[in-house]
Amino acid sequence: MSKTDEKQLLEKANKPGKDAMRLHPFYRGKIEIVPKCRVRDFDDFSIWYTPGVAEPCKEIQKNPLKVYDYTNKWNAVAIVSDGTRVLGLGDIGPEASLPVMEGKSLLFKYLGGVDAYPICLDTKDPDEIIQAVKWLKPSFGGINLEDIAKPKCFYILEKLRKEMDIPVWHDDQQGTATIVTAGAINAIKLVGKKLNTALVAMVGAGAANIAIARVLIAAGVNQKNIIMADSKGILHSSRKDLEKERKTNPVKWDMCLKSNGGGRTGSVGNAFKDADICIAASKPGPGTILKEWVGTMADDSIVFATANPVPEIWPWEAKDAGAKIFATGRSDFPNQINNSLGFPGIFRGTLDVRAETITDEMCIAAAYELAKTAEDEGMDEERIVPTMDSWEVFPREAVAVGIKAISQGIARVKPSKQEIYDHAMEIIKKARDETQMLMNQKFIAEAPF
Repeated sequence: MSKTDEKQLLEKANKPGKDAMRLHPFYRGKIEIVPKCRVRDFDDFSIWYTPGVAEPCKEIQKNPLKVYDYTNKWNAVAIVSDGTRVLGLGDIGPEASLPVMEGKSLLFKYLGGVDAYPICLDTKDPDEIIQAVKWLKPSFGGINLEDIAKPKCFYILEKLRKEMDIPVWHDDQQGTATIVTAGAINAIKLVGKKLNTALVAMVGAGAANIAIARVLIAAGVNQKNIIMADSKGILHSSRKDLEKERKTNPVKWDMCLKSNGGGRTGSVGNAFKDADICIAASKPGPGTILKEWVGTMADDSIVFATANPVPEIWPWEAKDAGAKIFATGRSDFPNQINNSLGFPGIFRGTLDVRAETITDEMCIAAAYELAKTAEDEGMDEERIVPTMDSWEVFPREAVAVGIKAISQGIARVKPSKQEIYDHAMEIIKKARDETQMLMNQKFIAEAPF
């Protein structure tokens, strides 16, 4: 690739950040609350507020589950973060994380029809975060944990899933795992290989890759064929530094014991040799993954470089080194392996059956539906998963997730497959049409630049 071509690609990659710095201060935020009930005249406030509102309150007091019928709890999700591991920016604090959480709210609404509210907590203490989420439970039908550093994110998720009767989900774990699994299913199929025999190199041993490994294994990958590396090198049973941390980070130590059946050791680069697929969820690049490492992979290799805002290696570098299929977490390159394809549809299905939790099996069901949608639309090496403009994927995911929840006995209501699909289509279309109407009527202003 010429220097001119590389410069043009880099300019394209940097443009979203420049545009964001113009548009964020113009709109002063990305979400707001609008009414969903009619206000015909001021007398209607006696229905929506006092004195009329006392009647639904009394009904909910007698039967707490009526809250799903009389309020927006059925469609409300809290996006909870302490800002300790935001994108590739690290610990930037709750205020600085708010633009990300607002963006998440926008995606929830536009792609899934879900009303999601950013809740940025001014604490880093895991037990305080757990308590705060418990205090929020009466108002929300689900909780999306976001951008919380490891290893406390594992502890927070596990404890809340055990102690809450509404779904609690950590998108950096379960969401990332879902979309990466979907991409892996189709990429492996395209190169004529199989999940159960593929050798998988994983760069990064944080919340994302630990969860990805767990879901991949449940989907058919042999755990012994996973070679995971952190910044100090390959995980294996003789890593004394990690053995000392086994009580504070047991999931990582468990990977040391149960993965890497060949006993491979050494630096990160050693994990790539003969690997069929590399899944990176590590620090932003470029240069986190080197071209020469990709060059040691098996023929028809696959590289997922998911770090944001800059992938661990640029696509053109990996392709030059021999990668046949390449994916990133960005929307401006082919094969966006991004959580936005997962959480809107997964929560749509979860909320619509009032599931008590979100299981790994529900995530796998969503992953296979994502993969099948791409296949139905005509997948190829630059389209291994659907894109966000394939909006039919979200109701399809909702059905897969809802039906799986019903089959697992964790759904409070049991609509039919068709009912889940029709409702998802209706509410997602409504969210999109409302946004378009607000733009057309200039209630959402067009930026003057």
